[in-house]
Amino acid sequence: MQSILPLPAQSLKPGTSTGQQFWHSADTKTIDSYSPADGKLIARVHASTRADYDRVIETAQTAFAEWRQVPAPRRGEIVRQMGEQFRRYKRELGTLVSYEMGKSLQEGLGEVQEIIDICDFAVGQSRQLYGLSMHSERPAHRMLEQYHPLGIVGIISAFNFPVAVWSWNAMLAWICGDVCVWKPSEKTPLTALACQQIIGEVLRNNNVPEGVSCLITGERHAGEWLAHDPRVALVSATGSTRMGKAVAVAVAERLGRSLLELGGNNAIIVSDQADLDLAIPAIVFGAVGTAGQRCTSTRRIIVQEGIYDDVKKRLKKAYAQLQIGDPLNEQYHVGPVIDKAAVNGYQASAKEIREFGGTFVVEPGVLTGPEFESGCYVRPCIAEAQNQWPVVQRETFAPILYMLKYSTLDDAIAQQNGVPQGLSSAIFTLNLREAERFLSATGSDCGIANVNIGTSGAEIGGAFGGEKETGGGRESGSDAWKAYMRRQTNTLNYGTTMPLAQGITFEL
Repeated sequence: MQSILPLPAQSLKPGTSTGQQFWHSADTKTIDSYSPADGKLIARVHASTRADYDRVIETAQTAFAEWRQVPAPRRGEIVRQMGEQFRRYKRELGTLVSYEMGKSLQEGLGEVQEIIDICDFAVGQSRQLYGLSMHSERPAHRMLEQYHPLGIVGIISAFNFPVAVWSWNAMLAWICGDVCVWKPSEKTPLTALACQQIIGEVLRNNNVPEGVSCLITGERHAGEWLAHDPRVALVSATGSTRMGKAVAVAVAERLGRSLLELGGNNAIIVSDQADLDLAIPAIVFGAVGTAGQRCTSTRRIIVQEGIYDDVKKRLKKAYAQLQIGDPLNEQYHVGPVIDKAAVNGYQASAKEIREFGGTFVVEPGVLTGPEFESGCYVRPCIAEAQNQWPVVQRETFAPILYMLKYSTLDDAIAQQNGVPQGLSSAIFTLNLREAERFLSATGSDCGIANVNIGTSGAEIGGAFGGEKETGGGRESGSDAWKAYMRRQTNTLNYGTTMPLAQGITFEL
């Protein structure tokens, strides 16, 4: 693969992969991938049929029987080589991410860097799949815990991070001894095919069993196959809360495992003791980065009433400097939203804000003209609103920022927590007591809580995820690897007697 871009409009027949080979059934439906940057058809990808899916699962089952016996450090070495491949193709894959999804080129390259980083993390983790050793109450006995691979891990990823979130799951699952079946978003199938192509050489060179890394393409039904399939031990799903609830029910009905990373409605509290020179750039990037389509995007800012007007003035000035346009052109800060449906959602939310009596600090709008011919470019906007409004309570996947006021820190924390979602949160303050209160058990109820840094993004080393309608899952760093393994408690008797539980005697 010399280059991923530019790609002419073409038919990419492969829609199903087991890592080392691609195929599709005859006369299957195709998925059209259009770039939101210019509205052009990039390629057509064949959707997987049920027969394709079953072939993938059967191949993955066979691969698991062999892969789980490979020593974990050896599995880590293979993941290390994958990281090197992604370093080699960082520019090409990052460009494709930007072109197919619409995020800025800098963000596309940053997403590939996340793959590289999780590969590095997983390599180290492959030598640290630790269990515990415990003292037994019985003489001449030893107790310990160990972890074993689960089997097939299904990964359902969303369009907004079309490759990074897959890698968070896959790299850890692989070093744990699992095999993976990836169902990418139907809005971004090409980036998934590219990832399979990039790691294919590593898989072949290391004689990795066919089926360790699998890909199926399709719409909602393909994800439903994974959710309902008892052969799939864990389903990791990233997307909307609505989707996550459906996956959770389907997996729970068969007593499988699910790992859910769902919606966010993230807020930043801006204290009157904040350094606004730190806060304003973090707010702007959090609200407009990826055109407001990150699960960690800043949706709400809760501003102390004494500095509210100053913050509003600063934000209005900052938004006036935003450059919107072609995501492949590095002079632009904001690219398009993913498609016309996202534009419609943006417009519907703006209309609802006005109906509730909200006012706009920065007006919304859909951009027109030759440079915006895809019809997917919208103006990032700021609205003054109330936290209890339904439009504020839900997640609109678009660059709309709500400004809210607070008087006391208790009031600010109550507003921060007063939404159904619980992913990311932040406070800007130089007051140690305020910072510690925000991080305490009576502070933020989110899975991520930051001080003097925004809500958007996360480092590989920490576990990523949220509470409430965000789903409760944890991916990436810390001990997130345990989600991909089953725990086993072991007791070894190396003595010559058989002491029974609860002191029972049983003579024969």
